[in-house]
Amino acid sequence: MRHDLITLRPEGLYCPAGDFYIDPWRPVDRAVITHAHADHARTGHRRYLASAEGERVLRARLGDIALQTLTYGERMHIGDAAVSLHPAGHVLGSAQVRVEVAGEVWVASGDYKLEPDATCTAFEPVRAHAFITESTFGLPIYRWPAQDALLAELNEWWRGNADAGRASVVFAYAFGKSQRILAGLDPAIGPIVCHGAVEALNRAYRDSGIALPATAMVSDGLDAAALRRALVIAPPSAQSTPWMKRFGDYADCFASGWMQVRGARRRRGVDRGLVMSDHADWPGLLSAIGATGASRVIVTHGHVQPLVRWLTEHGIEAGAFATAFGQEADDDAVATDSAATAASQREADGGQTGDEQAAG
Repeated sequence: MRHDLITLRPEGLYCPAGDFYIDPWRPVDRAVITHAHADHARTGHRRYLASAEGERVLRARLGDIALQTLTYGERMHIGDAAVSLHPAGHVLGSAQVRVEVAGEVWVASGDYKLEPDATCTAFEPVRAHAFITESTFGLPIYRWPAQDALLAELNEWWRGNADAGRASVVFAYAFGKSQRILAGLDPAIGPIVCHGAVEALNRAYRDSGIALPATAMVSDGLDAAALRRALVIAPPSAQSTPWMKRFGDYADCFASGWMQVRGARRRRGVDRGLVMSDHADWPGLLSAIGATGASRVIVTHGHVQPLVRWLTEHGIEAGAFATAFGQEADDDAVATDSAATAASQREADGGQTGDEQAAG
């Protein structure tokens, strides 16, 4: 007899056998967290369980929480459920939650990507009877260029701007995307400047053992000549704010999977679009689902119906859960992050306005 090991409740995804929730959006007694993005990791829960790899980032974002961690693949029992966490490859510490009860296995994937990068453990397929998946980019048009080619393109763009005496500004999510870009930059081109919200997460990454190049904040007193050769990483919410004025006549770029859609760069009002996402593209989604061997798939957020329809047409039982996932702000709701907020305040002391602090 088939059992629903994970169900949907008003608080979030619920495992009755273990009496715990996965990434709940309302306060609960026990929360298993897939990763530290704000739509998956929230304050207010009594107990948290997450991956050991992501501990520093999660604490930086949520503050003083009652947190227990597991290394990837380590198993523990919660009630009648055997629970383990497995790499999702999305951001530092991201995990898929494997739940086994009486021989039946369900996996809740959170967010994930299949292409490895230098800032987190690569995605690991986990066999399951049922798989709960995102579908942020669940349309066949979304197919990502190779990461090495993207980073080479970005460095070449930066080098050209630096030679012309023009700062290069990259707008990217403060958590995950920014560090992935940082890890691929060539620091020989010029100084790397990070917005306070980005730098707060950089520290958590470095404290977790992730190698990133040296970075500075504008409050560190770089002179005008250095800023004209700099690559600046800032959350999208910083765009068109007074904080940007110190970089003069800069060139800008927006890093996102959405840049694959025609017109997205124009709507963002930037010079260049970098098609880089921390989520799986269409082939990645199908590959990940296939690797699980799951006969049942539940889609949580993104382009839900196209993926459900494709799976159904190919003989897989598919449905959807209506969740609160996928509602990250452009800056990944930095206002909820205690460390990032503090860093923004420190940078404000060096000249940042109140509006810029609110922007993260």
